Order: sequence, then structure tokens, then C-alpha cells
Amino acid sequence: VQLQASGGGLVQAGDSLRLSCAASGRTFSSAAMAWFRQAPGKEREFVAAISASANTDYAGSVKGRFTISRDTAKNTVYLQMNSLKPEDTAVYYCAARFGVISKIMTNYAYRGQGTQVTVSS
Repeated sequence: VQLQASGGGLVQAGDSLRLSCAASGRTFSSAAMAWFRQAPGKEREFVAAISASANTDYAGSVKGRFTISRDTAKNTVYLQMNSLKPEDTAVYYCAARFGVISKIMTNYAYRGQGTQVTVSS
């Protein structure tokens, strides 16, 4: 089972990026999927999550700017990030769990490698 995150890059403040997390090895249509991020020198933090029934939850710092979605046919979850700010700079990780949404990454049994997002001012 593997979660492959992609789509990171270097952008300017105000730009947009879309991250993708493709799952392989099993079907995650009944799993909650989430994005976390970790900035240099900071703790890893919850960004957004989507349940199997497409309910969503967001960190206050990204609400209204980021949108999480999923394509069950492609076994993929997305994070559309708009109006990016320098403080969004971090390594972004995707994760999956067969249960309800959680804001704690260690509750997710499946975790992908990170993708770097850098936002310049």
C-alpha cells in the first residue's frame, strides 16, 4: 500500500497549487483521507480532511483558501490551494485511515511521503 503525493513547487504569494495524493495497493474509497504539513522548525499540523462520505474539515488557517476533494475512481485525493501565503510554506503529507476523520496524523495508518510547497513573498 502506497500513498504518493505530488504537485508541490515554488510559487509566489497569491498563486495557486493543486496537490495530488494517489493511493495504490488497495481501494481507499471507504477511508478518510487527510493532508498535514510541517514547516521548518515547527510541529506537523493538520490541514484538511475528507471522509468517505465527502464530509470535510479544515484548519482555521486554510479555511476559505484550500479545498480538499477526492476522486474515488482514481483512488486519489486533492488539495486545491488558492491565495497562497508565505506561511503556507511546508512539506505537505497525505494520509489515510479506515475510520472517521482525525486531526492527529498518528491516527492514520497509511501515510505518504511529503511534497514541498514553497511560497515566496
